[in-house]
Amino acid sequence: MGQKKSKILALETEVEKPEFWQDPEASGKLSKELADLKAEVEEFEQLQKEFADLKELGGEFPEELEALQKRIEKQEIRTFLSGKYDRADAILTITAGAGGQDAQDWAAMLYRMYERYCQRKAWRTQIIDESPGQISMEISGSFAYGLLKREAGVHRLVRMSPFSAKQLRHTSFAALEVLPQIDLRDEKDIEIKPDDLRVDLYRASGPGGQNVNKRETAVRITHIPTGTVVSSQSQRSQQKNKEKALQVLASKLYQLQEQKRQEELGKLKGKQSAIEWGSQIRSYVLHPYRMVKDVRTQVETSDTEGVLDGDLDMFIEANLRLRSR
Repeated sequence: MGQKKSKILALETEVEKPEFWQDPEASGKLSKELADLKAEVEEFEQLQKEFADLKELGGEFPEELEALQKRIEKQEIRTFLSGKYDRADAILTITAGAGGQDAQDWAAMLYRMYERYCQRKAWRTQIIDESPGQISMEISGSFAYGLLKREAGVHRLVRMSPFSAKQLRHTSFAALEVLPQIDLRDEKDIEIKPDDLRVDLYRASGPGGQNVNKRETAVRITHIPTGTVVSSQSQRSQQKNKEKALQVLASKLYQLQEQKRQEELGKLKGKQSAIEWGSQIRSYVLHPYRMVKDVRTQVETSDTEGVLDGDLDMFIEANLRLRSR
């Protein structure tokens, strides 16, 4: 909580400046951040007080004490979320690896898993773009990016293939990319020039590739200097899809910028930084036994159904704790 209290003091100093309200949009954001931080600290301190009061009563209320301890641990997780965009909404993209129908089906299973996780958190989700083997979704909710950012990487599935007549065991892979949803006004180093963009229009399509819109409202934007391609087909108008695609592009360019910084830092330290996109982070085994295991934290469970239904807290929280050490 020390970092959060320091942040509160810094924000209170900003709020007290006479020129603070000259930019209503910026001051509104900072005011909301200050209010949220104060609420978090007050809630955590209140939980600690209740816990101390119960402990003083000895072992008279063991169930209440255990429940309160779990609430404190959940609140404690937020202390590990102090990154620049940890409070931001997220853009999650799932891409099937090689393997045809099995890999595409695995990507669809992962989409459902994260959608269910978001429902458990009362977060809103919306598909931005969808094509065979790839789906991008926007996730809106408190700390969405901070909690999901460590899910980026390769997810491996082992099962009896439902698409094999011989009932053979099959291994499928899918990769997750998780980006913070950023506002270009907050990132002065990122500049998107109109001359650097190629904009293509096409008809939005649904599952199976069928056209769902007779007009070319879907937008694909290519950022020529980096070769980055983004698409949006979730909005009803061409202009709205273009705005959404530009928002995704800004997030991708921010990520590229951060990767370059990490690579430079790795060189200074005499080693290369790990690239999460190419690393296997978790295995989901449905045959010949049932187990989900995170290779980074070694956390594992045999409740594969629960995990695939969105029960991911054990993995996400363990990884946040590991990274905070």
